[in-house]
This record gives sequence, C-alpha cells and structure tokens, in this order.
Amino acid sequence: QVQLVESGGGLVQAGGSLRLSCAASASIFSHAVMGWYRLAPGKQRELVARLWEVGGPEYADFVEGRFTISKDNAKTTVYLQMDNLKPDDTALYICHIQSFGYHYWGPGTQVTVSS
Repeated sequence: QVQLVESGGGLVQAGGSLRLSCAASASIFSHAVMGWYRLAPGKQRELVARLWEVGGPEYADFVEGRFTISKDNAKTTVYLQMDNLKPDDTALYICHIQSFGYHYWGPGTQVTVSS
C-alpha cells in the first residue's frame, strides 16, 4: 500500500524556520516528480516547490529564496526546509508524488506562523 506521511509542521513565529518531511513508500520513490503544495483557508491549493527527476528544483514566486526542497533516496523522504517564515505562509502543507503516471497525496501537515 502506497503511503505518504508528512511531519514537521507546527506553530512558529514570523522569521522562524521549520523543516517538513514526507516519508514515502519505496515503490513510488524512484522515477518520480516530488512536490509540496499548500492549502490556506479561503484559497486554492497552490504549488510551493517541486523536484523533478531530471533538472533542478522549481519554486513558486512567493518562496523568494526562503525554502529549499530536497530528498533522501535512502530514506525515501522528501524535505521542505522553510526559513524566514511569514504569517502568509500559514497553511496545510501537502506532499505530492507523481510516479509512473499516478498521483499520490499525503494528508498534510499544518504550518501556522504568528506575527
């Protein structure tokens, strides 16, 4: 059974940092496109960062160099390091993996940034 399990969310003050983790089933970790999306109240889900199998990472404009997406193949885990967090970053952060044409989503981890 394919699983994505996020962790690392929480409450942080503006300017603080969090590192999100997404542990994935090994069966979908190779030959995959991995990404983080976020869903804020009253807004549509939006892409935060994406890591292509070939090529460099891709970030949304609002990231402005504050976040870094990475992966550990041995641990089959995708990370999102978030620095200099802003209140506008408050959202449910959701891990996504596309592998062999299939899309997999985690339940999300809540990030709340206080001003």
